[in-house]
Amino acid sequence: MKKKIKFTVLKIPKLKLPKLIKFKGLNNSFRSFCYTGILSIVVILLFTVFPKLIILKDNFIFKFVEVQNESKSNLEKILNTKKINKEQDNKLDNIQIFEDIFQYENISTSSVRLDASTIKQLFKDTNYSLKNVRKNKIVKPVKLELLPNEMKMIENTKERKNLFIQIILPLILEENNQIKLDRKKLFAILNRSNNSNLEKKWLNMKFKQYGVKNKDLLTLKIRMDEIPASLAIAQAAKETGWGTSRFALEGNALFGQWTFSNNGIKPKAIDSDKSHKVMKFQVLQASVKAYFRNLNTHSSYREFRKSRAFARDNNEELNSLILVDYLDEYAATGVEYTKILKQIIKQNLLKDFDEVKLLPNSELIKKII
Repeated sequence: MKKKIKFTVLKIPKLKLPKLIKFKGLNNSFRSFCYTGILSIVVILLFTVFPKLIILKDNFIFKFVEVQNESKSNLEKILNTKKINKEQDNKLDNIQIFEDIFQYENISTSSVRLDASTIKQLFKDTNYSLKNVRKNKIVKPVKLELLPNEMKMIENTKERKNLFIQIILPLILEENNQIKLDRKKLFAILNRSNNSNLEKKWLNMKFKQYGVKNKDLLTLKIRMDEIPASLAIAQAAKETGWGTSRFALEGNALFGQWTFSNNGIKPKAIDSDKSHKVMKFQVLQASVKAYFRNLNTHSSYREFRKSRAFARDNNEELNSLILVDYLDEYAATGVEYTKILKQIIKQNLLKDFDEVKLLPNSELIKKII
């Protein structure tokens, strides 16, 4: 027998409209028209006001939320990365890399070679002594273009060494100052959202000078950097016998860099199966520039640059006694060569010169010292 199913009818309460919108005395059709009109107005107002409320919310509730440009964020990752990536390995174009240095060869040969006594008097008149430099950490911008021929004739070893350091120290510091300026300009350019045509041209020139292809910013950052003065002095001392070598006196070659072109000085004791010469320069500053460019671009010194970049990214000083370990390929004697350089640095207290500043000879230099 089937059970009867009872259905309960739910009564929906009758909605009462506010008295203000009741339309008494109106017929049903007109009343419906009024309700529809009011509902339409409400819907329109909602769709008009709601987006504005969203904007107000973004402006006032979340006004402290910063939205960064993604390209700038990626750039900062490249320039400030703690991880030292392997720099871009390119086949160097020596003509491009040394083009600005070759321009020194166009300087007229009117450079006057001062004798040792005149140079000593010049240093005395300007109160430029290594004792004062070590004490005050300031070097006067006394810039000489040539070494004196009498370097070999200075019998007192300490006197000869001091004179050699006094001559080349301002040249080394000047090159480091120029690199400081370049690095400062590099970061200023890359921190701007828009760069001028002159800035883009400068950046492309630096890519060429440092042998960087594909405009790789990390590689340029790693290569465009300073070399400790103590290390540069030690290498110049070793390569020239403290300024007494034929290459230094005849060709202003302070660092014994090789060349396979005709424009060089042929070593007397060269092996018959070798055809290299030692690069010669018009002035000493060109030799210093070529040395910096060589260490900052050649693949043989990639580990040297990597160690230097690691120190930079960890806010450590550039320690010549650490960096020198990565210059074993600079000479045929390898590790023995680096040991000699360490000995020169320590015995002559050359690290005293790593923190010295070159007195500015321009407003630009004043900003970085």
